[in-house]
Amino acid sequence: MLLTYVLFILGFAILIKAADFLVEGAGSIAKRFAIPELVIGLTIVSFGTSMPELIVNVLASFKGSSELAIGNIFGSNIANILLILGASALVRPLPIQRSIYYTEIPISLVATFMVGFLANANLFSSGSGLAISQFDGVLLLLFFGLFMTYIYVVSQDNKKDLYNTDDEEVKLMTMPKSVIYVGIGVVGLFVGGKWIVDGAILIAQNFGLSESFIGLTVIAIGTSLPELVTSVVAARKGRADMAIGNVIGSNIFNIFWILGLSATIKSLPFNELNNDDILMLIFSNTVLIFAVINGKKPMVSRFEGLVFVVIYFSYLTYLVLRG
Repeated sequence: MLLTYVLFILGFAILIKAADFLVEGAGSIAKRFAIPELVIGLTIVSFGTSMPELIVNVLASFKGSSELAIGNIFGSNIANILLILGASALVRPLPIQRSIYYTEIPISLVATFMVGFLANANLFSSGSGLAISQFDGVLLLLFFGLFMTYIYVVSQDNKKDLYNTDDEEVKLMTMPKSVIYVGIGVVGLFVGGKWIVDGAILIAQNFGLSESFIGLTVIAIGTSLPELVTSVVAARKGRADMAIGNVIGSNIFNIFWILGLSATIKSLPFNELNNDDILMLIFSNTVLIFAVINGKKPMVSRFEGLVFVVIYFSYLTYLVLRG
């Protein structure tokens, strides 16, 4: 038990350094191939920082822990918007590109509505209760494929508009070194995230908390730490595209890819109480859109970032009272 606590603390240090490696490696790759930094954030970085959610959900699906798997995704996505974007904006205001609020944020919102509909409509489940069925999972994976196709098209059509290859802030490294940096970052995020989650679970269980509560809070925050650290590091270095692309990309990945894969492995029974969390996720996306369009320039200001963080901790208080 003592070792778990030690690894829990060590995990934070690994996460911070791994995030730095990932941002540096991904930024270098983007500059070398003139790939938009936004696209890098929506693909390489999002894949890497979504690893903890993926591992937790796949294991939970095999064990039949549907509340943990669903709570992890909803909780992580809410934390991504309110906690991570909020904290990143507090470090430095985040300018938002047109494609983000015209395309990526709406896709994230549609994905949330889609999961809510599939879970409650029960169209493809043979059981009597609500569930995200295996067919639902395949459908979510299909939409993930469509999203990745869209990202590819964006990367081919908008290289000059979305990324400045003369940006002196991005350190250009050799390709092997860039790949090594990304690899170390991904592995470090996974290891650090796992140690933190394992320690957090042990701490939570010692206080007699439920699986659903653990999924929505401890696991969700634990698996979102890579996104938090990566986005804050990116924001501190003035790479708002990577910070925002990482968060929005992770949210889309979490629903279409991770939840889709989890449901494909085994149908996930759905608790009606989780509809509150879907509504909260819809509200979070709506608040983000309002923050972006509220002002002379599309951006998330420091004040709005503070509001995001306050809303998030109010939501955590609600979860504690909900039990």
